[in-house]
Parts: sequence; structure tokens; C-alpha cells
Amino acid sequence: MIDMENITEQFGTLYHPKKAFVVYQPEDPKGQTYIESYDMDKDGRPVNAHPLSVRESTVLAKALNTSAELNYQYLKPSGLMPGRVLYLNPDTQQGYVIWHTPAMNASLLFQESLHIPNGKAYLPALVWRATLHDLSVFALKENEELTLETGLCHAPFFNISENGRVCMGSVKMKFKRDDHLEAFMSKWENGFLNSYFSHLFSGHSPVSGNIVQLWQSLIGTDKKFPEKVLKANRLKIKHLIK
Repeated sequence: MIDMENITEQFGTLYHPKKAFVVYQPEDPKGQTYIESYDMDKDGRPVNAHPLSVRESTVLAKALNTSAELNYQYLKPSGLMPGRVLYLNPDTQQGYVIWHTPAMNASLLFQESLHIPNGKAYLPALVWRATLHDLSVFALKENEELTLETGLCHAPFFNISENGRVCMGSVKMKFKRDDHLEAFMSKWENGFLNSYFSHLFSGHSPVSGNIVQLWQSLIGTDKKFPEKVLKANRLKIKHLIK
């Protein structure tokens, strides 16, 4: 969810109304559309109605294009494309990014009902797929070469359905209008890892063996994540590209 609070402060300046447009269209949808332009007086009231000029239409088109770009800054890297990115779909309506993280040590949080202490543990290599609203996470064998044919494993965590989609619960993701790709990826990673793990989905166990005992044995230790407990699913990296 894009945070639209205090939007005036984000713009950094106060905007005043200068133009207003009214679109007229006949009952026949194939008929010609007419756009009337109004100037705005010092009190913000529309005056001087006239047909939309070519100059005004050019300025309007540029403003609309700029607005669309601002809404989807998260698809743009701040510099060179991050090396962790596997695939980027820049479509402004259905855009998403797929990236990977190597095996790493991270802090995890668990609901008390699981009887797993909060703390640091080693995670396996992961593949992430995120849109502006949804996140999916999968696990990888550490030394496996990443290609379109690379097979994926179920991510060994709670709160993830069998198809890899993450339930963020009460965690609300907020992205700023000027967030670039790197910040977008980082916020999703932090939002996932800093949320409380609480439950499995419909009896789906993402690992071989008891997942509670697995994390009890890893939290607060220097043990590498045991790849032997990862369960392969039927997906390959190519199946995440839609």
C-alpha cells in the first residue's frame, strides 16, 4: 500500500489551481469527444471557458505521464540493476520483480504459542517475487545455478501457503512515492522477516520433519540451515514469470 499521508509535505511545495477541464461526450460512444478548458481565478473559481488548445493538451499529457511514473517508482533502480534481481516486469499496472538472497543469518520472531524463542538463525538461499501488494517466497539449494529451469523448494517458514504466497497478517506494507527498486526489495524483505511467524496453512508442512523442532534447534546457534529438510515443489523459476 502506498502511503499517501502528508502528501503535501512529500511534494515539498504548495500547489494552486490553475486549470479545470470538463469532458463532453454524446450518447453515442463513437461520437466525438469535446474537452472544455477553464482558467481559475485567484479564489480558485473556474472562469474563461474555451475549447482545449493544443498547447494545453500537450501540458496535460505531460502531467499525466509524470503522475503515472511517480506511482511506480518502485520498479526503477537508483543506478545499475541490482545483481540479485533475476527478472523485472516494468508494467505499470501489473509490475513485479523477482530476486534472490543467499543463505544468511537473520533475526526471526515467533508467536508465543509456537514455543520457539525469538532470535537469530541461518536461513537457506531464497527467491522472492513481489508486486506492490503481494509477496511470494521460495527456497533454493545453496549451490544450485540459477536459470529458468532451476527448481524451487517450499520456503521453510510459517505463514506461507503451498503456492508460496505470504500471509502478512496485520503487517501493512507502505511504500513512498520516491522509493526505488532497492528500497522496494529491502522493505519487502524486512517486512517479512520482522513479522511474527504464527501458523501453517491447511496442514501444509513446508519441510520434512517437525518445523517447530527445526527452528527450536536453529535459533541462537551458528548451525547452517540443513538443506536436507527442504521439500521440492513443482515450480521452477520460469513459472514465476507471468
